Amino acid sequence: MGRITETVKALIIVNVIFYIGSHLIGSNAFDYLSIWFPENNNFRYWQIFTHMFMHHPTFYMHIVFNMLGLWMFGTPLEKMWGRNRFLFFYFSSGLGAVILPYIIDYYTFNSVLSSLTEAGYNAESIVSLLNEGKFMPSWADVIGQGKLDSFTQIFMTNSLGASGAIMGLLVAFGISFPNAKLMLIFLPIPIKAKYFIPVLLGYEIISGFTGGVSVFGVNVGHWAHVGGALFGLIMAWYWKKNSFNNKRWN
Repeated sequence: MGRITETVKALIIVNVIFYIGSHLIGSNAFDYLSIWFPENNNFRYWQIFTHMFMHHPTFYMHIVFNMLGLWMFGTPLEKMWGRNRFLFFYFSSGLGAVILPYIIDYYTFNSVLSSLTEAGYNAESIVSLLNEGKFMPSWADVIGQGKLDSFTQIFMTNSLGASGAIMGLLVAFGISFPNAKLMLIFLPIPIKAKYFIPVLLGYEIISGFTGGVSVFGVNVGHWAHVGGALFGLIMAWYWKKNSFNNKRWN
């Protein structure tokens, strides 16, 4: 991949600072800087961006894998695009990793909320209870235990990590360098990027619908990965189609 570029280096440094700082500050850092469901009292607008610099507090491989991907895929893309265009792409992909899960979560949450209000429960009281970290077991009689678990998880779980933005970089790398060979850590066989990336995206989409599996006990945001990849795909494909890859934004 060659020598690391300056912007990629700066992003890695900022991620490491956030990681160390969040451990020094404690849980308040995750409340304020990771991203929450908008109806949750912990939600703040800046979390749309700051969550990209936060990583799991105990599963340290989360930040290691993300920073490795940022270096591997970000370096050649920054060399090709220039600093400003690379940053625009990176944060746009990270934004895509917020938008798609929010659309899905809002639909799921409001569908359940509507069922509960139709059964006679008050919507404001429901949201108030959830903000206290509570729920009424009787809700399960209306919506079922499975939907109740999903309903409360959407509201009470925060999301964090640069994975969505990295997925955007991965897709852009594949479009720009389709014959470059990549390998999965658990399957060390070189595969051309133009084949590797569709397989990976297929896995993420299937996992999004099925719930996937946790990695070392850590839940994976598959729809965030898909959202980042889709935004990256649209931008990288459009830029390449219109020969924008040859125009740097320095």
